[in-house]
Amino acid sequence: MPSFSFVPSLRTDKSFNVGLVVVILFAVAEFFAASVHYLGRRRPAQTAVAAPRAMPAPLPSAAPSAPPVALAVASPIAALTPATSTVSVADRLRKQAEAARESGDTVSALTRLQDASQRDPRNAEVLAEMAMIYESIQNFDRSAETWRRVQEIGPSAGPLYELADMKLKTGVPAAPESATGSALDTGRPASALDASSVRSTAEGIPTGSALGITEVTASETPDPDSETNLMLRIAVKKRPNAVIDHTKVKIQVFFYDTVGDNEIKLTDADVSYEWLTPNHDWADSNSETLAVTYIRPKSKAKSAESDLAAAAAAVNPAKKGKPMKASPPPEAGSRKYLGYVVRVYYNDQLQDKRAEPTKLLTLFPAPLNAPPQ
Repeated sequence: MPSFSFVPSLRTDKSFNVGLVVVILFAVAEFFAASVHYLGRRRPAQTAVAAPRAMPAPLPSAAPSAPPVALAVASPIAALTPATSTVSVADRLRKQAEAARESGDTVSALTRLQDASQRDPRNAEVLAEMAMIYESIQNFDRSAETWRRVQEIGPSAGPLYELADMKLKTGVPAAPESATGSALDTGRPASALDASSVRSTAEGIPTGSALGITEVTASETPDPDSETNLMLRIAVKKRPNAVIDHTKVKIQVFFYDTVGDNEIKLTDADVSYEWLTPNHDWADSNSETLAVTYIRPKSKAKSAESDLAAAAAAVNPAKKGKPMKASPPPEAGSRKYLGYVVRVYYNDQLQDKRAEPTKLLTLFPAPLNAPPQ
């Protein structure tokens, strides 16, 4: 009977197991060695990376420089906004003051101008307007002081700087003295009204003006048909060697009456004007003379209040004179002649002014620019 032997097979299996164990141990050793090597390299790398992370500590020292940059940009904007607002408020107050002055409310006008000056101390237009009002109410010290403030602004004030400089060099004119007799008198005897009505400045022409009112004479003529018959002769003289465009000359004459309990109103009498010199263009002569007549008839009925504006004669030498008549108002019997205001404008800029009585300059200050007609 055949038989099999298993000894060689057992030896083979034992050798195989020994080899397998050796291979496994070698693999474990390799793995362990590789792990040690890998961990050895990673730990220094982490240390090298971690070290720079501690370095940003100095950065906070640079942080404070950022806010000043932002503030430097923002602060000019914040500074400009109030200035613009202040200027606009000052201009608005100046316009309100002009309106108040034209309506005769000089107290309100000065109050607004002083407020505007406090808001914008270097506003030359505000200061000039204030100086002119002070001059019109004969507060010459305050007027000179205000003109000095305009002068201190310097050439940036434009023409107002030159005007202020001129005013301060020559002095703000005081109220002119009354005089008797006149070159304008045409031979008729001067009445008491004549003697108190002649006006002239020491310079003849205000410094800085191209034209000036050198003389104003009011003469009253006895007239049985008239309650008042008065002629105003106004001599307007140009500065020597000045060239005058007569189309740009405006002469405004306003007559005023007292009504009832001394209320002052523009007259409703008949007013007409006539040039006494032939050409009235200041080309052949330095002086031209305008005559304005005020007549209040005794028997003539008077017109409504709406016609009062027609009594103010606005004269342009380029236009031929013609009588201006206003219909009489109901209260004509209670009206009495009070006085006049004369203003001369050239190129819409005030050149000179006169009034009798002088309080009319305070009650009705002349605007620096000719109002539209």
